Amino acid sequence: MSIDLDILKVQGVKINYYYVCKRKLWMFSKGITMESNNDRVMSGKIVHERSYPRVKNKESLVDDILKLDMITSEYVREVKISSKMKKADEMQLYYYLYYLKKKMNIDKKGLINYVTEKKQEEVVLTSDVEGEIEEALVNINSICESKYPPTLQKLPYCTKCAYYEFCFVKEEN
Repeated sequence: MSIDLDILKVQGVKINYYYVCKRKLWMFSKGITMESNNDRVMSGKIVHERSYPRVKNKESLVDDILKLDMITSEYVREVKISSKMKKADEMQLYYYLYYLKKKMNIDKKGLINYVTEKKQEEVVLTSDVEGEIEEALVNINSICESKYPPTLQKLPYCTKCAYYEFCFVKEEN
């Protein structure tokens, strides 16, 4: 699949949301943000800010769209609290690697730092993953351009989501 990355480029959080919940992705794309009032999101920001205090260059902004947590000569590093959303975390980092490769001709490996678990996971971009990223970008574009949100799906982690009340307000009696 060949895509136009200038048209389909998105923030990394949208890739993450695509793999977590497509309804959350749609709401975020419409400017409906609930994260500022969510304790889990706030604790994640605190962990992120306090992690790796000796690293000087945290949060590099690329093309006014990608916010890379850390970048070294070998790795793009992403800081996450836990590995509970592993697939979404991996795909977000793969997207960063894909973007750097396609738009800037920069080849790097990725490293996810799960700080509360004190573990790291290395990711390496492959042609299969590139195809999955391209397919996700096309689907994300379709979801974000849709007039209506995707159908509500009750997922195991919904009750901890910042958008829970928005989605399920009619469900409770």
